[in-house]
Amino acid sequence: MFERFTKDARATVTGAVDHAGRTGASTVTGEHLLLALLDQEAGRASFALTALGLVDRRESVEAALAEARRRGGMSRADVDALADIGIDLTAVVSRIEEAHGEGALRDDGGRRRRAGRPAFSREAKKALEKSLRVAVGRGDRFIGGEHLLLALTATPGPVADVLAEHGATYASVARALYGDGGADGRERKAG
Repeated sequence: MFERFTKDARATVTGAVDHAGRTGASTVTGEHLLLALLDQEAGRASFALTALGLVDRRESVEAALAEARRRGGMSRADVDALADIGIDLTAVVSRIEEAHGEGALRDDGGRRRRAGRPAFSREAKKALEKSLRVAVGRGDRFIGGEHLLLALTATPGPVADVLAEHGATYASVARALYGDGGADGRERKAG
């Protein structure tokens, strides 16, 4: 599949690996893919992220991603489902961190990775696979950074939650990329 990636999509994947490596993460996650997309200064995804104001609010995006990591990667839907049955996740996380230290629920468990490149998490693999489906659904032969961004918005989990909280849903990103006709039901084809 990687041979179908454009130069900017390859740079995004490589950037995600670099982000994971710099932080000592044991896996490359959707978060790393998003941060690598935010690093891009050219390309359609960069245009959409700038148009939607995420580049200017990067600190807010990073803070929201850090909070999701603190929750052990649980999505808003997970938090809401727990709240519906009377479990306050914030209180649970606080108690766990009191007993085991700050960041005890991070996805990587606080472990440093071994030598070599980190593997891709299941979440990141799903986003990469979905980027192919997004591209095919749009009739595109190659997978670009814009397809990765659309895939991140359409892959349920903390990254999609953070994007949505910052106004970057599948529909809004598609509009930024393709104009008013960009979200004309193509989201269903991508899934």
